[in-house]
Amino acid sequence: MLKTVNSENDLIEGVLKFGPDILEHCLCSDDLIQYVDRIREEHLNYPIPPSSINPLNWFIPEEYRTMDIEEYLINHCPEQNYDRVVQELDLYRKNNLIILLKTMKYIVDILRANNIVWGVGRGSSVASYVLYLIGVHKVDSVKYNLPIEEFFKEI
Repeated sequence: MLKTVNSENDLIEGVLKFGPDILEHCLCSDDLIQYVDRIREEHLNYPIPPSSINPLNWFIPEEYRTMDIEEYLINHCPEQNYDRVVQELDLYRKNNLIILLKTMKYIVDILRANNIVWGVGRGSSVASYVLYLIGVHKVDSVKYNLPIEEFFKEI
């Protein structure tokens, strides 16, 4: 789901194999400041790998970027599952992942509009009832009593 952070060796191997432009597509942790300092000290014309990905830079149409996904999900859930949706939305909010829900809604809408088939669901994502409501997967986590913590345990 989220991009893996690259180690210093990953970055060096990437540069050696693909050239410095590969750094634009890498993600490094704050402990790689020495690597970034070395790039600057040696006056290398290399892009500096970011330490985080800004999801606000993802390309999604303005209507999805500005939509109230929380209201959408609350309005599209059965009344008996309201508490579960509110609980999950709270977790998405606390982990700064509301933009992810908007992006997933956009992707699912594009897939449907173009009659593109996608999987039933896999991994911990099936524990998320709101992803089920959006249509990312077809596993009703409430029906199968899957705890949302399974999805958020890695975060």
